[in-house]
Amino acid sequence: MTTAIDPVPAPRAETTIMLLASAGFFSGAALRICDSLLPRLGADFGLTAGAAGAVIIAFSVAYGLMQLGFGPLGDRYGKARLMCAAVFGCSAGALASALAPRFGVLVATRAAWGMAAAGIIPMAMAWIGDAVPYEQRQATLARFLTGTLSGMMAGQLAGGLFADSAAGWRGAFFTLSAGYFAVAVLMLARLRSAPRPAPAGGRGGAGYLLQLRTVLQERWARVVLACALAEGVFLLGPMAYLPAYLHRRFGLSLTAASALLALYALGGLAYALSARHIVRRYGERRMALAGGWVMGGGFLAWLALPFWQLAGPIALLVGFGTYLYHNTLQTHATQMAPAVRGTAVALFAFCLFAGQAIGVSVAGFLFDRFGATPLLLLPALALPVAGWSFARGLRRRAEAA
Repeated sequence: MTTAIDPVPAPRAETTIMLLASAGFFSGAALRICDSLLPRLGADFGLTAGAAGAVIIAFSVAYGLMQLGFGPLGDRYGKARLMCAAVFGCSAGALASALAPRFGVLVATRAAWGMAAAGIIPMAMAWIGDAVPYEQRQATLARFLTGTLSGMMAGQLAGGLFADSAAGWRGAFFTLSAGYFAVAVLMLARLRSAPRPAPAGGRGGAGYLLQLRTVLQERWARVVLACALAEGVFLLGPMAYLPAYLHRRFGLSLTAASALLALYALGGLAYALSARHIVRRYGERRMALAGGWVMGGGFLAWLALPFWQLAGPIALLVGFGTYLYHNTLQTHATQMAPAVRGTAVALFAFCLFAGQAIGVSVAGFLFDRFGATPLLLLPALALPVAGWSFARGLRRRAEAA
């Protein structure tokens, strides 16, 4: 089977990566904007914060499941064209969510939005995997991450601002719809001047299953996917309730709570700007190990928080630690099955967001019934184990090479 690799003339690569980062900005905002909106959604629809978390779960489940389709299609027909269609789809999904008349409809439109969003960040990562040599890939992915992380920071803060304003969640979703549409138009203009990629060989279900099998038969791929699942469950799930936790414990406005937690993305940006130096000096194994300890320590610090002013600096450290671990993990995701890179990265994203859906469900149950202690203690214990496990796998892989 041959694979479809998007043509990447050297002079165009830099501009294309900047455009991918712009798409990543709005995707990052969409991933985090509902965290701060949960209390407002609960108030508007008469729900608990845990029940309102259905809007995050629906997005995450749809996002994860659609990876199983977008990945093979990207390998077959071209990743850039699929991304462009996905960005247009996100614009439509955000608009439909803004117009939802009932909570059940909102959950459904968020699911449709998540289906479209599945074709952006993972396909962008796979495109970079095709275009950039492995030795430069972690630094290039970190540059792409600046867009996604900036969006996460903006989304976290904007969610709180919209939650405390008259525009509410509808205003937040209208704004994202307009942003997606602008990026999609720019992507479409660029694609019109790009050569059409040759389709991959193989057709139908047999080709699709072969692409999945090519990834899953690799032992290292299974290790990377398991680590991504753990990150989704123990990091992304509990994080969805951090604004509600600060709001409930310290009586902060959602704007203030969101502003503090937006420093998480700033920590990720600090990593992205220093990634080339960090990778060269410390190496992937120590990065993964340190990332796990920093993430776990951050959740423990949030649990023991004596006053709210420390929540922001802790978030910054947790963001830095997250991307020590996550960027190393996703760099390996782009290389675990190069022949079907789109499928491999899509499976990685599927595991990450399936884990998030599980994590949000469990975290919402714990938060509604038992309060913040189990919500924060579980990731404080589990994330260092995840970092140690991945670092151990990296060491064994290096020894076997």
